[in-house]
Amino acid sequence: MRTKQVNFLIAFAAVVLFSFSCFCISRMTQTNNQLINCRNHILEFKENMLRLKNKTETNRQELMKTLNRMKDEIEQRENLSARLVEKKVNTSDKIETVTNAFEILKFFLPHLRKVGRIYPNVIIGKEKTGVSFALGIPTVNRGNHTYLKQTLTSIVSRMTLSEENDSVVIVSIADSNEDYVKSVVDMITKKFRKQVKSGSLEVISIPAYFYPPMLHDKESTEDSEKLERWKTKQVLDFCFLMLYAQPKAMYYLQLEDDIIAKKSYFTTITDFVHNITSNTWFSIEFPVLGFIGKLFKSADLTDFVQFFLMFYKDKPIDWLLGYIFQIKMCHPGETTEKCIERNREIRIRYKPSLFQHVGIQSSFPEREQHLKDIYY
Repeated sequence: MRTKQVNFLIAFAAVVLFSFSCFCISRMTQTNNQLINCRNHILEFKENMLRLKNKTETNRQELMKTLNRMKDEIEQRENLSARLVEKKVNTSDKIETVTNAFEILKFFLPHLRKVGRIYPNVIIGKEKTGVSFALGIPTVNRGNHTYLKQTLTSIVSRMTLSEENDSVVIVSIADSNEDYVKSVVDMITKKFRKQVKSGSLEVISIPAYFYPPMLHDKESTEDSEKLERWKTKQVLDFCFLMLYAQPKAMYYLQLEDDIIAKKSYFTTITDFVHNITSNTWFSIEFPVLGFIGKLFKSADLTDFVQFFLMFYKDKPIDWLLGYIFQIKMCHPGETTEKCIERNREIRIRYKPSLFQHVGIQSSFPEREQHLKDIYY
């Protein structure tokens, strides 16, 4: 009996031990699987972290590139804005300078005091400034006759390239006839494309509001009154053109729209001006005839314009030019010879003339003129 109990106990212990072993083995297997799973999770996490790190680095590099591009664009925009502001300021300064020059007109022409900003209509122009010479050519409608193309061809074709670069030719249309304005602009843009492109040739038109009411009166039929209005308008046209040209160049050469120039005229003028020993001159006349080929220092133009405007209703402009020298140089009580001698010091006449008048049809309607410079 006891032997059976012992055997039972041994068997029971064996079963318990076997069960416990199986349980332990099962637990160990489960734990091992968990460890393997945990390791796999850790490896997966590590791989994800590595990928995330790589992705973060890539994103960081892309972000840096984007920030650098944005920085470059901002700098470029700032530089462009600065250049635009500088250009705008420079342009404004140029316009303001010219506008200020026109302000003196309000003193002599009261109707302009109601006008805000006095400025020509710039039809063709690149605001060329800082040159040695400005050449002014006023032009008006002469009906079926025109000499402007011949004049411009003569003027620009007899300049060297360096002379063209150091000058600006200004055609001032002093006529409200729209067809004439269009014809002048069309002719110049087609025939003188190179000069227009380089900025060496400009075209402006004088606004109608510039002229006083007396010049808008078309009712008078008397030739004498028409002639007086024509002379008056001519003086004003020259004054307006002078004020526009003044800030552009060191010297201003007055021409007309019906003349021709001698070969190398520009070289001759430049050499003559540079070789003058005294700087006290006020005018150099390259032809004697009329108001053609008169050279002025731009710094003196305001004085001339003010004098012309004081008497614009009274005398033609070539007469007024003579009077201003008499007033400047002639003293009360001195002899005429003494006055003429002093006049020659500031009013220099160059011979032979460099320009010739070729127009027959006058700018005054239905009138012909056959004036020629005898020294040409």
